[in-house]
Amino acid sequence: QVKLVESGGGSVQPGGSLRLSCTASESTKIRSMGWFRQAPGKEREGVAVIYTGNAGRAVPVYADSVKGRFTISQDNAKNTVYLQMASLKPEDTAMYYCAAGTVWTAQSWYLEQPYDYWGQGTRVTVSS
Repeated sequence: QVKLVESGGGSVQPGGSLRLSCTASESTKIRSMGWFRQAPGKEREGVAVIYTGNAGRAVPVYADSVKGRFTISQDNAKNTVYLQMASLKPEDTAMYYCAAGTVWTAQSWYLEQPYDYWGQGTRVTVSS
């Protein structure tokens, strides 16, 4: 069983930045890893995922709502994925969950179903 541990959430003013981290207990099974979020009263949605593409190349994908503001990256030596969030908006307020999957499905990367492992979540609040 792969365990995911998140850190880095907190409160920030609009326009501010935060960096989330997610460390996996092992990586041999994982082909995709990234972040989802769930705001109160809303469904969980994909934010950004990084997957292992051809020749082992890491390829990021983003939700349209965060493109240009969020950057996902990974450190394979640490089994860790990062989400650097900049120009944060109040609508980014949510619980952020790390997810990892053993397969990659490009057509449905933003859905919960393809992912096998989930973290407990870390809260991000953007408010003045």
